Amino acid sequence: MAAERRTAIVTGGNRGLGLETSRQLAASGYDVVLTARDLGAAQVAARNLASSGKVRAQQLDVTRRDSIDAFSAWARNELGRIDALVNNAGISMKGFDVEVVRGTLAVNFFGALRTTEALESLVNDNGCIVMVSSGMGELSAYSPALRARFLDPRLSLSQLLELIAEFERAVAAGDHERLGWPSSAYRVSKASLNALTRIKARDSARVRINAVCPGWVKTDMGGPSASRSVEQGARGIVWAATLAEGGPHGGFFRDGQRIEW
Repeated sequence: MAAERRTAIVTGGNRGLGLETSRQLAASGYDVVLTARDLGAAQVAARNLASSGKVRAQQLDVTRRDSIDAFSAWARNELGRIDALVNNAGISMKGFDVEVVRGTLAVNFFGALRTTEALESLVNDNGCIVMVSSGMGELSAYSPALRARFLDPRLSLSQLLELIAEFERAVAAGDHERLGWPSSAYRVSKASLNALTRIKARDSARVRINAVCPGWVKTDMGGPSASRSVEQGARGIVWAATLAEGGPHGGFFRDGQRIEW
């Protein structure tokens, strides 16, 4: 009897790391659902990966609750269960003001949070959820007081949301540096995603939830001067998405090696 096929969902899969992650997962035998905000872009990407394995396209805008709800309903009806969810969708906006903060967090943090909340019940026992993070999410750029709050092992989701709201209010008021925050919406979005990973992992032992730093990768976001190929960057994401039972849980990894928060 043939082995049961495994299924993975990749958000932001139409280019860069999401596209290469989808390719590598398909090549390793996964049925991949490649999602993107623009359905046409997702369909083109899926067709381009046809030689790698089974890849199908679906529309998903992680900043819109109606899109997440529609995709979740489709996944429940069409897939039933999944083995991996890769929260890859992300942006890096130019400039720094409260609107950049809101736009960045909407994708990089809240998009991953809401997508995970909608789909985590579909993940099989011992399946994997991957938060695609960044080394820029590490906490050395924060005041000791803020760093301690982010790393508090008792940190709840509601407390994390309040931390994020404090950052937004501080930026709007122009005193975020005085309060110990970095002047980077991207950094805060990834530090918050890492904290979400720890909270989710602490509260659920049923599936493995880990954050992955792919490194500085030659993508539209990383730019041509980046030190790593997209293939190298995606490899660590695929590793975390395909962990066997008993694999690591609740950690932050680069190239399969644990790194500091």
